[in-house]
Amino acid sequence: MKEATDVLRVVGIILLGIFVLAVGIPLVLTAVGITLGILGVLFSIAVMVIKLAVVLAICYLILVGIRAVLR
Repeated sequence: MKEATDVLRVVGIILLGIFVLAVGIPLVLTAVGITLGILGVLFSIAVMVIKLAVVLAICYLILVGIRAVLR
C-alpha cells in the first residue's frame, strides 16, 4: 500500500504542475499585457485538468470506501 500512496503522490504533483502551468502562465501574460489567441486553449486545458482531478478524487473515494467495507 506504501507504493500506491507514493504513486498517487507523484501523480498529484504532476497534475498540480500542469494546472499551475495551464492557469498561471495566461494570468501572468494577461497581467503583463500580452494577450494571445492561445489563451482560450490554455484555459480549456485548465478546465480539463480540473475535471480530471475531480474524477480521480471521486474514484479514490470510491476505492477507499470499498476497502473500508471489505475490512
